[in-house]
Amino acid sequence: MSQQTWTAVDDYFNGLLVEEDDALLTAVADSDTAGLPPHQVAPNQGKLLNLLAKVQGARTILEIGTLGGYSTIWLARALPADGRLVTLEADDKYAAAAATNITRAGLDHIVDLRVGKALDALPRLAAEGQVPFDLVFIDADKPSNPAYLQWALKLTRPGSVIVGDNVVRDGAVTDPDSDDPRVQGVRRFTELIAEHPRLTATTIQTVGSKGYDGFTLALVTG
Repeated sequence: MSQQTWTAVDDYFNGLLVEEDDALLTAVADSDTAGLPPHQVAPNQGKLLNLLAKVQGARTILEIGTLGGYSTIWLARALPADGRLVTLEADDKYAAAAATNITRAGLDHIVDLRVGKALDALPRLAAEGQVPFDLVFIDADKPSNPAYLQWALKLTRPGSVIVGDNVVRDGAVTDPDSDDPRVQGVRRFTELIAEHPRLTATTIQTVGSKGYDGFTLALVTG
């Protein structure tokens, strides 16, 4: 199997099942033009996030790592009119692009985009005493994944869902001696989930237009 085949299969299913409108397509195009890295989720993965939020009946979503707002749009569109999505982005340039894309999609009344390091923003978010989040999507710097998980647990409730993206690291996640802090961050993130009495989870490997990767899906049980 090859990258060409994976992309062709994605294109086939996306053409039938995934609806990318102008707001989504322009979000990707304008992010590319602005020089953002092409790290947004694939269209079918964006649709998966949207479906997970709908199946969950989510009214509140926390996203750690906005980039250009592509996944933000998919997630926000799953929310009811009075729903709320808080998304955290450390990079000013990325956040500016995301704000434009979110506004163009007509979602700025639902999305609360906060600029700054997530590990600074999360304690402030907790101090606000907002209702627990129904879904948390973690897609930021991998060395911080263990800390993001701890905050996700503080900001959720029994029945909430936590999704961690880009966890396979091209297979390097299996190497306990890796000197890559991203690999070690994902490994510790996974170990913490496995050890935690309030979490049950699985990880799925994926192939497709974005290459070889995977995501972790965890349910808060207590």
